[in-house]
Amino acid sequence: MSATTEPRITDIGPPHYEKYLHPLIKKNYGQWKYHENLAPGVYCHVAESGDRIYTVRAGTPRLLSVQTLRIFADLADKYSGGYLRFTSRNNLEFLLDDPVRIEPLKQELIALGYPVGGTNNAISNIVHTQGWIHCHSSATDASGLVKCTMDALYERFTHEDLPAKLRIAVACCLNMCGAVHCSDIAILGVHRLPPKIQPTLPRVCEVPTLIAACPTGAIRPAVVDGKHSVTVVEQQCMYCGNCYTVCSAMPMNDADNDGLSIWVGGKVSNARSAPTFSKLAIPFLPNNPPRWPEVVEAIVKIVDVYAKHARKYERVGEWIERIGWPRFFQLTGFEFTRYHIDDFKHAALTYARSAHVRY
Repeated sequence: MSATTEPRITDIGPPHYEKYLHPLIKKNYGQWKYHENLAPGVYCHVAESGDRIYTVRAGTPRLLSVQTLRIFADLADKYSGGYLRFTSRNNLEFLLDDPVRIEPLKQELIALGYPVGGTNNAISNIVHTQGWIHCHSSATDASGLVKCTMDALYERFTHEDLPAKLRIAVACCLNMCGAVHCSDIAILGVHRLPPKIQPTLPRVCEVPTLIAACPTGAIRPAVVDGKHSVTVVEQQCMYCGNCYTVCSAMPMNDADNDGLSIWVGGKVSNARSAPTFSKLAIPFLPNNPPRWPEVVEAIVKIVDVYAKHARKYERVGEWIERIGWPRFFQLTGFEFTRYHIDDFKHAALTYARSAHVRY
């Protein structure tokens, strides 16, 4: 295709991202000098040309109705020329070129129940998975759990009074669709029993496909009542739910034994120390909907202790590494158990987690 030939228009794939950029962003693309923090949830980016664009960030519940999306669209039309975006942690950001509109937009968002904040040394919105609403392998809920947690941490979102930014994540099961491996504090749903094999399995599932779906080889062929079926080697099962994905006759959910674990110390930031994976803080807490009091209490405890004892700019994992894990358990009051002993020795040697240059 020559340089002058117009690209062929198709309906395959998403539209080009430039189509939806704010005119000021498109004009100054790649030519930004710095940004200014104006208030919690409000900041300004300044371009080399002198142009300024303002961002107002609000928290959302992630799972949004059409009616809610229309409210956001109307606000964007009213205040930001129709331009808005969602961050990877489900924050809603309006892009404004007129600072006079910032305060009226903030007041209207707050009146509608959407708090403005989540920037700098505050808790950003919680990234989370689908939970009981949609996911077939979840051990806990996500949106309900996030609602309860953020109700208790509301002022940590609207005020910038933490030592550093703090990221919380929720994943409903060990597949970890949420960013629980690289967040400061993470809530992870856990199954504790292998899948239950239903008698309908030979009729509704392809046994060879089911066996091949298990990543650890825990599912083995078996003959049950004269029919081809499977058995599960419990010691090899890692409760991932992949078997249920391909065979509805092997459900994982268990109301009495499913629950949650709490992890701390993960981060993606490469600024002052290398990225880190989160580590176990609490191995199991019960599923107690609709408010999950044990989980919320544990998260609030970690945030409060971190806020009191960490140094400025120190992330949760950096703070724990400085004071030591024994001191972390002492300050939080969490019990240290055998489940906290990490016997996987090779990860630190093989995982390339940092972009730091080594000579």
